[in-house]
Amino acid sequence: MGNAFRLNAAVSVELVVLTLGTRTIPNDTLCALLVQRLYAPFRGRWALPGGFVEPDESLSGAAVRALREETNIRADRIHLEQLATYGEPGRDSRGRVIGVAYLALIPNLPAPSAGSEVSAAAIWSVEQVLADRGRLAFDHHRILTDGVERARAKLEYSPLATAFCGREFTVADLRRVYEVVWGTDIDPRNFHRKVTTTPGFVEATGRSTSRDGGRPARLYRAGPARALHPPMMRPS
Repeated sequence: MGNAFRLNAAVSVELVVLTLGTRTIPNDTLCALLVQRLYAPFRGRWALPGGFVEPDESLSGAAVRALREETNIRADRIHLEQLATYGEPGRDSRGRVIGVAYLALIPNLPAPSAGSEVSAAAIWSVEQVLADRGRLAFDHHRILTDGVERARAKLEYSPLATAFCGREFTVADLRRVYEVVWGTDIDPRNFHRKVTTTPGFVEATGRSTSRDGGRPARLYRAGPARALHPPMMRPS
């Protein structure tokens, strides 16, 4: 191509930030962080946090900056992982934009507040958002759908679910995390057997609790495992 070569695309980042519940939403609800757009295109529509990558910053740096600028949530210590890249022509009316999406799963997401680039920032029920394909701007419905599916898959092969429990928890507490993220009921006995026999998944504390008013339940803490062998497969 020689001298005919020219740059013809901008690069953006989008963040799928998931948590379980908020101060106003029950903790048995899978939620996502959204912002309301202040400018065209899609002015007034809700969207995932994000923005264009500046010339002097990395992709991950742009993601951290965009989250802070739009929601006032600092992502310096939040684990962000790349989810996927989206580059279909026409996904942005302003021109060709290649979007790199990041996924973050945060047990205790701070309350967001709108930055100068958005009208509002809020935490929404994922089920509510995905039920309306036209609620989100751009192709963010697809990106959020992909992010939720990645989160569900991570619960199969990693002990991530323990991060959404307290320092000590019952197997029922852990099962509820799986049920919320997977969106399905799980057989309690099979789940208990899998959790307590998977090496390094959880460790017994030697204590129990009767906080639910029933029979005392054993308390566990997260084990040292970084991957689950065998994995916790979703009910078919």
